[in-house]
Parts: sequence; C-alpha cells; structure tokens
Amino acid sequence: MSIIILAIESSCDDTAAAVLRDGKMLSNVVASQDMHRQYGGVVPEVASRAHQENIVPVVELALRNAGVEREKLTAVAFTKGPGLIGSLLVGASFAKAFALSLNIPLLEVHHMQAHVLAHFAEDPKPSLPFLCLTVSGGHTQIVLVKNHLEMEVLGQTIDDAAGEAFDKTGKMLGLDYPAGPLIDKLAQSGQPVFSLPEPQVPGLNFSFSGLKTAILYFIRDKSKENPNFISDNLPDICASVQDRIVRILLKKLKLAVKQTGIKEIAIAGGVSANSGLRNGLEALGKKEGWITYIPSFEYCTDNAAMIAVTGYYKYLNGDFAGQDAAPMARMAFGI
Repeated sequence: MSIIILAIESSCDDTAAAVLRDGKMLSNVVASQDMHRQYGGVVPEVASRAHQENIVPVVELALRNAGVEREKLTAVAFTKGPGLIGSLLVGASFAKAFALSLNIPLLEVHHMQAHVLAHFAEDPKPSLPFLCLTVSGGHTQIVLVKNHLEMEVLGQTIDDAAGEAFDKTGKMLGLDYPAGPLIDKLAQSGQPVFSLPEPQVPGLNFSFSGLKTAILYFIRDKSKENPNFISDNLPDICASVQDRIVRILLKKLKLAVKQTGIKEIAIAGGVSANSGLRNGLEALGKKEGWITYIPSFEYCTDNAAMIAVTGYYKYLNGDFAGQDAAPMARMAFGI
C-alpha cells in the first residue's frame, strides 16, 4: 500500500503544500507574499493573515497537481517550528483539522531539519553520513547528518545569520527587501575589490554581527569622502560583501570536513540559492575531493516538499504527533 503524504509549510511568509507518494514528489506549490516588500521586512501579523487566505487554495492546487484525492492520503505533515508563531498556527491548525477529518496520522516537522532533508526530494541523494551547511535569514549551521532522523549541530551562529547580513547590507545600500537575491545579481557584474574583516570565532561557530557593523562603518566613511560612493560602486560593494560572507562559510565548512573526515557535503536553506556560495562550494569541492550536493532552486527557499520528505521518514519510523501538537516559535534542533 502506498504512503501518500500531504505536507504544509507556513513558518514565515510563504504558504506551501506538497504531496509525496512513497518518497517521490508529486507536487510542490508555494504562494509567496510580496506585500512585505513595502515594509522592508516580514510583518508577522500581515503574514499570518495572508496564510489564512492562501492555505486552502494552495492545498487544493497541490492535491490537484498531484492527481490525488484527499481520501487517498495516508498522513498530514506540518511545520511545528521554528518560525513566526502566528504563521505556524495557521499551518498547524489546518493540518490538525485536515488529519482529524480524514482520521489519518499527523506528523510534526522541524523546519531546519527539513531544509537538510530537502536533498532527498530529488536525485542525486547524499550518502549517509554527510555534512550540511544550512544557511538562511535566521539560521547558519553546520549539521552532521547521521541518518534521516538523527542530526547533530556541529557549529552555528552565535548572533546573526548570514542571510540577515545580506538583507541588512541591502538596507544600507538602499535595495529592496529581500536584498539577498539583489546583492547576488549585482555582485555578478562586480569585483570584490573592497577589503572587509573576517570575524575571529573559534571552532565551527559563526558570527556576522561584527561584519554587519564593519560594513555599516565602511559605507558611512566612504560616503563621507564621496557622496555618490554607493551608486558609483554598487556592483563592487555587493561583490565584496558576498565574497566575504561566502569565504567565512566555506572556511568553517572546510574545518568541519577536516575534523570529521566526512567528504559528502551539502548546502541547504535560502542562502544556498546564492550563486557565489554555489560556485564556491563546487570549486572547493573539486579542489578538496569532496562529493558536493547543491539543491535545485525550488528546494532552497521555504517549501513544503522538504516537509513532506521529513514527514515520510518520520512515518516510516512511526513517529506520529497527537492533536495536542502545538507550534513553537523557538525549537531545539533535535528529533
């Protein structure tokens, strides 16, 4: 009998649903919220209200694209956390009601662990164990993936995440939100000619707070000398910022490989869509003899396919949630 899972993701500002049958993705639908651009960042109350409007049509479209009737579903998976509590509540409430109405099991999923397992939504799949550098707007982690449901964080940011450094830099430069993709695009026509400091953090942990401050002072001082500094040098500024962030990430990843001896290496999370990081990992992997895994763009940013994959492995493990399952804004990394 086939295992068919409906998955729902609503941790931030994307409403997503996916359907997976026996480990194969049948559909993956995402409704993004563009209204946050005018505010320069995600507004939690606006996001949760938009989820309420989007979740029914998104789920219906995911089922339709998959060619699956709801009565054929085996289980419903949803994002438990971490994320915006109002947004999480919408997805969790819908998933619980949907599962209850069909009398099928419920599966709660950790958002960041799902980013790691997004690699199992497509081929080629990493061999276990592997290392995954997970980078997003809120998280920066190096994860040792022992098996599908056992992971260990070897290092993480002690303050701000890499994605936040991109977005805050974009704000300093007057770019629209989200700034990460814009910086990436501009960087491709620039050169990393400006020197930016490298945070000195021991071990495998990261820090981007000091780098953000250094970028702020750099832009301030240069703009005093030349009021048109930003407009005159925008591509080179973006290239310099991106180059520094990518070098920080890859340096720590290289250290993790040295410490563990594992050479199966993956990246995940929204920042894994960054061309500098993707190209940098590929080049470093060839140089060091690593086997590298870079996700398709649709599996980098928040999506329900990764929730479906994680839910599938939890189903096989008999790890079900009850109707008392509650979303959590903050959530420890561990299954």
